[in-house]
Amino acid sequence: MTSATSLHASPIFGPVHSRRLGLSLGINLLPGDGKRCTFDCLYCECGLNSERKTTSPLPSRQDVRIALEKELTDLSENGRKLDVITFAGNGEPTLHPDFPLIVDDVITLRNRYFPKARISVLSNATQILRPKVFEALKRADNNILKLDTTDPEFIKLVCRPAANYSVETIVDRLCEFKGHVVIQTMFLKGTVGGRHVDNTTTHYVAPWIETLRKINPEMIMIYTIDRPTPETTLKKATPAELDSIASKLKECGFKVSVSY
Repeated sequence: MTSATSLHASPIFGPVHSRRLGLSLGINLLPGDGKRCTFDCLYCECGLNSERKTTSPLPSRQDVRIALEKELTDLSENGRKLDVITFAGNGEPTLHPDFPLIVDDVITLRNRYFPKARISVLSNATQILRPKVFEALKRADNNILKLDTTDPEFIKLVCRPAANYSVETIVDRLCEFKGHVVIQTMFLKGTVGGRHVDNTTTHYVAPWIETLRKINPEMIMIYTIDRPTPETTLKKATPAELDSIASKLKECGFKVSVSY
C-alpha cells in the first residue's frame, strides 16, 4: 500500500507555493517527526497514522509565537512577499489544546508584520463541535474545512475517521458558520481493498451539492491528488471531471476554485 510521503517541519515551515492560496508560510502545531489526526485518509501526503506514530510533544504556544515572529521578521526585513499564513502540517491543527490562543497570537503578529496576508486554517472539521475551536475558526480569514462527500461509506473507506463520526452532525455545525467557511473537497478514483471508489460521479456529486446549498460557503475549493499517496491504487480526477463539477457549482451561484 505505502508510497513515499512527506512530513512538515514544526512549528514553522515554508514559505511554499500553495495551489489554492498563493505564497504560504505554514504553521504546524504537531510534531515534525510524525502525524496526529482524527482522520486517516488514504490519500494523505503525510502518510498513514499507523506509519507516522510519534511520542514527541506538541510545540508549545510560546514555541509557535517565537518561531513565527522570527520568520516574519526575516521575511519582512528581506522584502519578501507573503500571501497567507496557513495552519496545516502533519495532521489536524485544531487538536492542539492551545489552538484558539495560538490563532489570536498569529492574528497579532500578522497585523504587525504582514497586515495584508490572510490567515488560513486547513482542517478536516472534526473538532468544530468544540465551542472554542468553532469560535477560533470564525476568526480566521480563510476557514477552510473538509467535506469530501456526504456518503458515510465513502468517508469510512477513504477518509477513515479515528472515532465516531457523523457527517450529518458535522454538516449541521458547518451551517452555523453562517457562510464564513470555505469547503475543500478532494476528488479521486481508483480502488481500495478491491473496491472501486470514485466520488466524481453523480451518485456522490448531486447530494454533495445539495448539502453545499444548506451550508452556503463563501467559496468551494475542489482539487485532486497532487503528491504521492499511501494507497497507491488511488488516481487523480481528470481536468474534465473537475471542470464538470465546477460548472455545476457555478450554475448554483457558488464561487469555485479548481486545482488540477
